[in-house]
Amino acid sequence: MGQGRRCVAALAVAAVVAAAGAAGAAIQTPTGPVRVAAAGDIACDPDAPRAPGECAEAETAELLEGADAVLMLGDGQYPDGALERYRRGYGRTWGRFLDRTWPVPGNHEYGTRGARGYFTYFGERAGPPGLGFYSVRLGGWRVLAVNSNCWAVGGCGPGSPQYRWLLQELAAGQETCVLAFWHHPRFSWGRYTGYGPVAPVWEALYQHGAELVLTAHDHNYQRFAQLDAAGRADERGVRQFVVGTGGRNLYRARRQGEVRPELLRDDRFGVLRLELYPDRYTWEFVTSRGEVLDRGASRCR
Repeated sequence: MGQGRRCVAALAVAAVVAAAGAAGAAIQTPTGPVRVAAAGDIACDPDAPRAPGECAEAETAELLEGADAVLMLGDGQYPDGALERYRRGYGRTWGRFLDRTWPVPGNHEYGTRGARGYFTYFGERAGPPGLGFYSVRLGGWRVLAVNSNCWAVGGCGPGSPQYRWLLQELAAGQETCVLAFWHHPRFSWGRYTGYGPVAPVWEALYQHGAELVLTAHDHNYQRFAQLDAAGRADERGVRQFVVGTGGRNLYRARRQGEVRPELLRDDRFGVLRLELYPDRYTWEFVTSRGEVLDRGASRCR
């Protein structure tokens, strides 16, 4: 791809919302990196009984302290993303950080028609109503929020409004590093084995030098090697994290996907913490018990 290859991390959380037009302000820190915390599959139904160890959204919310930006990776409120449940469940835990949160919708948000509860709760921070894809800037990173509920937004492939927007963002961005995020992982081990409809998005990110993709949906933690569009290891590929550990029960990894993750943990709730520098990033997976079970660093390419 050459030296001009940009680091893209499909995370659509940057703060100046471009082509899709959500209001926001770029996050800059005077010194040091931008600190990001991310997870999905978060708040249990506030009206349902809770079994021991099933719900940990209050504990994972404590891990958001000190973050400059929070990326909510979908399925923020079970079972259906209804507005009143969002206010009484998610709102009392992760909602304390709403002013620094950039979300994407999961499948459970569409348990209400058009994900109305989600779009009403998050307002302009969720991008244009009914679409759910937008871009923001975090420090020197362009962050792309993608709606992986492809059926709800006219598709995720060539010719769809979201895909055209994505290509425009990738072509126009001047940032060295780019991060993207959405709900359904392209590759996964767990209850699910990957989500084919987002393959065109992954390929576009790879072709344009994307660095990171953050996802959820499988209720576990997975870190993958850098991969090309076909899921083959590639030192110039895209690294995906699955962080479905935000608080709503955990899934044992019983099904094998087409690509094996470098690391999988299905026994801890937690959040992924990133530090975004102008030309590199670091990561840690921190559990609700305060353990650090994974850490690493990489440069943008």
